[in-house]
Amino acid sequence: MKIYLNGKLVDEKDAVVSVFDHGLLYGDGVFEGTRVYDGNIAFLDEHMQRLLDSAKVIVLDVGMTKEALIAATVETCKANNLKNGYLRHVVTRGVGNLGLNPYQCKKAQVIIIAADIQLYPAELYEKGMKIITAGTIRNMAEAVNPRVKSLNYLNNIMAKIEAINSGVMECLMLNSQGFIAEASGDNVFAIKGNKLMTPPTWCGGLEGITRDKVMQVAREMGMEVSETVMTRYELWTADEVFLTGTAAEVIAVVDLDRRPIGAGKPGPVTKKLGQAYRKLAGADGIKIA
Repeated sequence: MKIYLNGKLVDEKDAVVSVFDHGLLYGDGVFEGTRVYDGNIAFLDEHMQRLLDSAKVIVLDVGMTKEALIAATVETCKANNLKNGYLRHVVTRGVGNLGLNPYQCKKAQVIIIAADIQLYPAELYEKGMKIITAGTIRNMAEAVNPRVKSLNYLNNIMAKIEAINSGVMECLMLNSQGFIAEASGDNVFAIKGNKLMTPPTWCGGLEGITRDKVMQVAREMGMEVSETVMTRYELWTADEVFLTGTAAEVIAVVDLDRRPIGAGKPGPVTKKLGQAYRKLAGADGIKIA
């Protein structure tokens, strides 16, 4: 495997960072995950713009333009002959000292990894997921804004631990007011009749690119789409519930806190939205020439 590291393609064994990198020491940096479908890097422009936006919020100079990041991504895919898979873009603050001062880090590190991914077993896409509500509260925007896709994912990891320890693979996260924010790694949607609802990002969720694309295809299907402040009541009483994410794509939730959702199996609308999303993802992006 070839890894893009600071302008060069290096062997996996040579892709190393310093123990003084603030990404390692403090989770100081940002990242993105992108999918490749049949030689098409899905929504790459949007992903790179979000990477740069996240970096801007934490005052991190990536040192590359969006166009340069896109070119480096294509180069990395070609070097690994990647036709279908997953890309991880990581930008760390760079090497500094043991203090918190980020201005001691002279140059950011840019890393691109091209690999395979299987977030959930195929069986869960057929039968749907059971999830729980985590006791871990989602970060507040006034503290660490969830719209920044930062390397500091401990908040999400603590919630994920609760899910796994409860015998499921994912969980729902609430904000400090008790409203739904998102899952530990995905956005959340509910379907009621012809209405598709998802929490607004100010409730504590990432502005997911898959989230936005699913909302787009739902509107094209004639659904009424809204960003709605939601409690668990809206999920427990929904016809269908599903999660979205770059790695997860669209996956049905059939049980929340031991309460069956709808008929207790993936619903027809979720299936249609998943198919429409995958079709769009395979066509909308940057081709690996």
